Order: sequence, then C-alpha cells, then structure tokens
Amino acid sequence: MFSPHTLDDVERPADPAVRKANLRRIGRLFGPYRGRLAVVTSLILVSAGLGIVSPFLLRAVLDDAIPERNAALLSWLVGGMIGIAIVTGVLGVWQTYLSNRVGQAVMHDLRAAVYRHLQRLSLAFFTRTRTGEIQSRIANDIGGVQTVVTSTATSIVSNVTTVLATVIAMFLLDWRLALFALGLLPVFVWLTRRVGEERKRITQSRQHTMADMSSLVQESLSVSGILLGKTMGRGDELADRFETESERLAELEVRQRMAGRWVMASIQMTFAIMPAAVYWFAGMPFSGDTISIGTLVAFTTIQTRLFFPIGQLLQVGIDVQTSLALFDRIFEYLDLPVEIEERPDARALPRESLRGEVRFDDVWFRYEADWTLREVEFTVPPGTRTAIVGETGSGKTTLGYLVARLYDVERGGVAIDGVDVRELTFDSLADLVGVVSQETYLFHASVRENLRFACPGATDEQIEEAARAARIHHVIAALPDGYETVVGERGYRFSGGEKQRVAIARTILRNPPVLVLDEATSALDTETERQVQAALEQLEEGRTTIAIAHRLSTIRDADQIVVLDRGR
Repeated sequence: MFSPHTLDDVERPADPAVRKANLRRIGRLFGPYRGRLAVVTSLILVSAGLGIVSPFLLRAVLDDAIPERNAALLSWLVGGMIGIAIVTGVLGVWQTYLSNRVGQAVMHDLRAAVYRHLQRLSLAFFTRTRTGEIQSRIANDIGGVQTVVTSTATSIVSNVTTVLATVIAMFLLDWRLALFALGLLPVFVWLTRRVGEERKRITQSRQHTMADMSSLVQESLSVSGILLGKTMGRGDELADRFETESERLAELEVRQRMAGRWVMASIQMTFAIMPAAVYWFAGMPFSGDTISIGTLVAFTTIQTRLFFPIGQLLQVGIDVQTSLALFDRIFEYLDLPVEIEERPDARALPRESLRGEVRFDDVWFRYEADWTLREVEFTVPPGTRTAIVGETGSGKTTLGYLVARLYDVERGGVAIDGVDVRELTFDSLADLVGVVSQETYLFHASVRENLRFACPGATDEQIEEAARAARIHHVIAALPDGYETVVGERGYRFSGGEKQRVAIARTILRNPPVLVLDEATSALDTETERQVQAALEQLEEGRTTIAIAHRLSTIRDADQIVVLDRGR
C-alpha cells in the first residue's frame, strides 16, 4: 500500500532549459500585478535613497556641529536623522503590506490554477495517483514556496537597491575603506551558491517524504483505513511505518537547516569582525591621508547597513534555489496533459427535443496495452432499459463511463441522439447523463448539502421529494438533526444500502434524461432493493436507462440485454 523511497528515488534536477523556462513562468505569475509592484519598487528606491543620507548627517554631526558647538546645526542634523528614520519606517510598513498583497494574490492564483487543472484531468489520472500525493502537492509544495513568492521578489529589489546605494555612499565617504571592506564579497557569493545547491537536493527528498506521510495518514486514518487496519490486525505495523517516515522527515529537516550552517556562521563572524578591521586599516600608516573620526564612524555605521542586506541576499539565494525544486514539482502537475478536452465548437443538446437514444458504434477502448472493449456495437432505443451483464472485468462499467465521457473511446464512437458525446459541451453532457455508481461517495457535510450538490438550486421541498422517491426520507428524518445531520467522512453514518439510496436521491434530484446505473442496488437487501427498484422504475419512465448488473432482479425487466464477453 505504501512504498518508502530512498534519496536516489527522487527526481533528478531539472534540465537547464526546463529550469530556465520555469523561471520565466515564475516571472509571469507576477505579470497581472505589475502596477502594484511598480509602487513597491518606488517605495524601495525612496527608502534606499533616504537610508544613505543619515551617515552623511552623522559625519557632519561629529566633524562639524559638535566640535564647533553649533547648537542650531546640531538640531537640524539630528532632526533630519530622526525624520529620515520615521519616514523610512512608514514607507517600510506600506511596502511590506503591498508586497504581501501581491504575494498572496500570486499564491491564490497558483493554488487555483493547480486545482482547476486537476479538475480537468481524466479519471485515469486519479486511479493511478495516491490522494495523499495530490494533497501534498497542493498543501506542502505550494505552501513551501509561500515565503519566496510573498517576499523574495521585493526582498531582492530592496536589498539590491540598499546594497548599491550603500556601496556608492561608502565610496563617497572614503574609497580606500570601501575597497578594503568589499574585498571578501565574491567569496561569500560563491560559498552561498554551494549551500543553496545542497539545500535544493535535500528539499526534493523532503517533499517526497511529506507526500508519503500525507498518503499514509490519508489512507490509514480514514474510516476505511482504520477499519481495515483493525480487522487485519495491522495497526502496529502502520504505526511503525508512520514512525519510520516521520523519523526520516525529522532527519531531513535537520540536514536542511544545518546545510551550510558553518559557511553562514563564518560569513556572519566576518561581518562582525569587519568594523574592527576597518578601524585597524584606517589607523595604519599605509592607508594614506588621515581619515577623520566622523568619516570613520559614518563609514562603519553605513557598513552595518551593508551587512544585513548582503546577508539577506545570500539567504534569499539559498531560499530561491530551494524553492525551485518545489516549483519544478508544481509545474510538473500544471503540465500534465488534459486527455479529455471540450472541443472549441462543442455544442449543447437541449433537453426539450432530446429523445435519448444511445448508440455504441464499433467502440474500442483500453486502459493499458490490452483492449478492454473491442468492436462493441449496439443501440439503446429512447426511453428503454438496457441491461449490461458479463463476468467481472469484461468492461461493463467502462461502457457506462464512456457514455458520461469519463473516458474517451480510442476507436469508434458513443452518440446520444446521433451526436457524438465528444461534440457536446461538458455542462450539457453532465446535464443529460446521470450516473449512480457502485461505490457511493458522500462529502463530510450535512445530508441536505450532499443532496443539493446534485442541483444547487433545488428547494428543500424538492430535496425531500427526491429522498421520498428513493425511499430514504424516513431514515433521514429519524436522524438527530434530520437533513442537517452531518453524515461523517464518506457517509459512515449510513449503511451501504442507505448510502446508495442517498445517491439515487441525488440522481432523482438532477432528473437526467439518460441514466447509467452501475450496480446501483448491489448493497441493498431484498426488501430495500424492491422499494428502490420501484423508485427507479418510476424515475426511468420516459428515460433511457443503461443498467449494469449481476442480479437477475435488476435485469429481468430490461427491454434488451447486452452480454459482454472479454470486451466483445
């Protein structure tokens, strides 16, 4: 059920061309918010410009105002320093607000794009992909890039602007001190790139482990998973598997946080030592002309303004390289091909004029290499009931799915009233074809919400009428909160037969002209089946019904019976 992986199992780093394309895609995410970003950039430039003024005011204070005992000049200089600090603080708050608004908007767009794209994928994708893996991509991967998306772009602009302005100010103060102080920066940049690459590799493995944990939790702690684990006596083994994955995640978290920690610590120590080194350099004979105390204090003051943004940029470089691994995974989902698409010229079939004839014309279909259906050809006349029978795996359910276009045929076609289902809009097809599947799914919501999901505009009276027709109203009415009762995960407040009757009520509420019943009464006892069958017969009047069944009671009243034998 679960397959732990090793570090060698994770995907390899993206091809350089792919990485370059992904970087362009990341940039395009910010395209709709260019106006706000321009305002943020303007605020950053103003803040950076104001920031380099203070050291010059400080130099004037130390070299001119205080030695000359000029109280007026001192007051103006100090007042200017205070005013710059206040204005810079206000601009910083405004900049942070705007950049976070943009970042969260991009996060919303990204989450919505992934979710909508997944909604468009065919049923085949979800049959071969773990639910926990999908949840991990949306929650963990997109969540993992939040910091980068919300603050990195503005952080880069802000810090680069601050660094450039500070470097210019340092050279204006004293070019000799500036060259001495900036000599080690290239080494820091090189070391940071090495740290970022290591963290990126660890992040890829970490995200896989989080996906495995999500799958394990989703599968083993659902109602079905708990029932299976308890009845099979495998609870301890599942707990051991979870502990193994959790231990692996903890180890990866430590490795990620410690990756390059000595390098970063060395950089921070160097930043702390540099002011002392500047004092030493300024006092040595080889430094040339005497450097004033005001210039020296102003220089070391502005130098501290340089260390923080450089440290931020080095950290941002690591974060960006780490997040690129997450973006690769996100874009991998966004690039999944949509196998079943609505044609540009797709049209709707109006209900009023619909007869409801369903025709299978030389249908061929396969999931893998072997054909599931071959040369299937028959017609379901309007308003009749056709039963489809055959051994397990003969393709009965697949036929029903083809009518609803959950899959597309590989050869031939499926038509409703002579119109190929591939030529219809998705909304029209969903309105025309109702499917009651063998496995009933109910949301963790109230009974009323589960029923209204089929028809959002349905009134309470229509909902109760549909429930009565499905012989489930009396069961719902007896619940503690009636139709407002929360059904529990996957509907575990109901028995199998009751869930199927709720599903039938949903279909009755939709009132589709074409019905596909995939063993819709398989979980019912004889008496309940008789009642539901009566409800279905009432529903089927004037409608085209395709009933997939094993039970004789389901097929004996059919107008025709189609027998499938190994896909034929």
